[in-house]
Amino acid sequence: MKFGPISTTDARGAILAHSLRAGDLHLKKGQVLDQTQIAALEQAGIFEITAAILSNADIGEDIAAQKIGDALQNANIGCTMPVAGRVNLLAGHDGVVVFDVDQINAMNNIDESITIATLANHSKVAKGSLIATIKIIPYAVDKQHLNSIVHVILDNTVQLFPFKPKSVDLILTKTTGFKESLLSKGEKIIATRIAPLNMTINQCETVSHSEDAIKAAIKNCRSDVILLLGASATSDRRDVIPAAIARAGGQILRYGMPVDPGNLLVLGQIVGRPVVGLPGCARAPALNGVDWVLERLAAGIDVQSNDIAAMGVGGLLKEIPNRIQPRAKRAKEPTLNYGVMLAAGASRRMGDQDKLLRKIDGVPLLRRSVETMLAANFDKCVVTLRTGADAHRAALSGLDVEIQEVVDADQGMSASIRAAMGCANGKAKTITFALADMPDIRVDHFNALLSAHDPNQDRLIICPKTSAGTRGHPVLFDARFSENLKDISGDKGARDVLRAVPEFIHEIETDNAVTVDLDTPDAWKNWESKNN
Repeated sequence: MKFGPISTTDARGAILAHSLRAGDLHLKKGQVLDQTQIAALEQAGIFEITAAILSNADIGEDIAAQKIGDALQNANIGCTMPVAGRVNLLAGHDGVVVFDVDQINAMNNIDESITIATLANHSKVAKGSLIATIKIIPYAVDKQHLNSIVHVILDNTVQLFPFKPKSVDLILTKTTGFKESLLSKGEKIIATRIAPLNMTINQCETVSHSEDAIKAAIKNCRSDVILLLGASATSDRRDVIPAAIARAGGQILRYGMPVDPGNLLVLGQIVGRPVVGLPGCARAPALNGVDWVLERLAAGIDVQSNDIAAMGVGGLLKEIPNRIQPRAKRAKEPTLNYGVMLAAGASRRMGDQDKLLRKIDGVPLLRRSVETMLAANFDKCVVTLRTGADAHRAALSGLDVEIQEVVDADQGMSASIRAAMGCANGKAKTITFALADMPDIRVDHFNALLSAHDPNQDRLIICPKTSAGTRGHPVLFDARFSENLKDISGDKGARDVLRAVPEFIHEIETDNAVTVDLDTPDAWKNWESKNN
């Protein structure tokens, strides 16, 4: 392939390397020039362009990308049509994707112009999500190099193992004085954790935290997988839970894993069935090492001690950054715009007052904020409330909203966002997050976000900002960022997602209402003074 400046007169059939604009003329890069376009260029005073000219030894970018994609796709993995030298591999099922790392590395070493980028090995994926992208960097590549790559591809280069239905027996243990509420919460969290893996709890039994009691419970289990959530942490391979597994006739494959959180996991088996002693962090919904083990078991992937040992690199999950895949598109595009009112906070800065129940013109602030959202152009409205917020529920009586209870609300705003994403999963086109303590937000603020959303222009996240340049709330996210929003932690909301993808953020200028919140008595006093 020849690449460089050429005379416009000689450019027929050449591929334009860079977009050109001159007056009303606008030609996009990658366009194959015909005589009409050449005449238009010359009429606009452009007599030299940068272009690519293919030889007989070359193959065009789209055809090259498609050949690699076709060779990699299989019954569980689909391939998109090529666009600008790129094809994407998409998951055909919910499951775990496995790559032959050596093969992928070998393919990427054949020709620097031919690139294959994938998710991390053993990633959990949802049906329709992006698992790999093949990009041809120039406008054409050498046919021999392309053939060399296609010949390297084997059946196991990229594999997707779907989640198959599995039954689970859950054994909970308790010690003297152990709160009953922790037992019910533990069962609920585990059920929620395994549901996306096509696993269901068949039987849940609570026993004392002793070898004899746990041994007897294990022997009563009949399901595909046995999970044990102990009242006390497992501190040694000879501690109560691993000892009970051994006494029940099982084998301990691994105690401890190089993943944090998740270090204190126990993996065993009994009569061919996996037995997992869950670490205490499994009581919280945040990602931890046990999720990696359960995902593989749910997908029918054998897990041994060496597999867990290999999880150390990348196993520090406490500060894991968000990994954005904005090129991913769903197999079936959702159409609903979701509005989410975050209202699960504890009003700690208000002393003995509840900021959301304080009234403005006789209406609780919470209800006032939700009524504003309902008047905007949203298809669905979700309100997140902490467990036991009966007064807040009453304040919303009669409103057409879906209330999402946040069982781990004390973990901060991220817990509310994760909970709301569960409601919108697979159904939302956009999700707009608003804060319930912002009294000046109007219907037009919400509608301006919805109007500005435009995936074709890479306007995937819409943030309001004041004339002074200060960003505020509410914020709209395209549903392509759903997986990233489900993985956030702490009380920073979605800030890490925003920092990771500035190129997909579109700011719209608005008034100072987007920065006014009433979370302290002084803030309320000042606001009421200004608004009579």
